[in-house]
Amino acid sequence: MDKQALVNEAQKALEPFETQNIVTFIKHMGTRSFIDHPWLIVIFLAVFFYAVVKKSRFVLLFLFSFFSIMLLVRYTLPADGELSVKSLLPMAGGGVFIGAVIIYFSFIKTD
Repeated sequence: MDKQALVNEAQKALEPFETQNIVTFIKHMGTRSFIDHPWLIVIFLAVFFYAVVKKSRFVLLFLFSFFSIMLLVRYTLPADGELSVKSLLPMAGGGVFIGAVIIYFSFIKTD
């Protein structure tokens, strides 16, 4: 296999991980898609159970940031993907809130 064919194959394999595809997936993902894929629920419940049992602040913050960013993208970005001031301000405010929570629980709050 020559170098160009290898590059084309790698590009085709990594295409679903482009930013636009990920944003589109998150925007269209809802409760219905979680219900359709019960393995996602099982995986996230297992990770949550592990984090609670081991008292892993890092894993709990990861789960919080994943779900909050998913909700933030879903409810603040318009359907056409164009950012305006009307959608940018809630997105920026939500991002600042998520960042503040992560910084507070990571660095400021002590046990």
